[in-house]
Amino acid sequence: MADIAMIGDKDSVLLGRAAGLDVYFETDGREAGRLIDRLAREDTKVIFVTEAVFTAAAETVNKYRSRPFPAIIPIPDSTGPTGAAMENVRANVEKAIGVNILF
Repeated sequence: MADIAMIGDKDSVLLGRAAGLDVYFETDGREAGRLIDRLAREDTKVIFVTEAVFTAAAETVNKYRSRPFPAIIPIPDSTGPTGAAMENVRANVEKAIGVNILF
């Protein structure tokens, strides 16, 4: 088990395999949530997920927000960004400093 994994549709995450990451082809929110839970139990430190998976598995992602590991990072998929990743950054910055300084 690698310390870093990627979850999403095949076209979006296949390049991660070339970089030596554990890659999982999953787009269903419920199944992605189970996969995230399993990876967390296996001590995966960073999980990159496509924005579509990030949104679809939001309930599971939210369980890990206050924990140091795994860090769950949304990335754009092969169709382009949806804005979910930037919204996540904005929310975290606002939470950290109490003010929205990015927008």
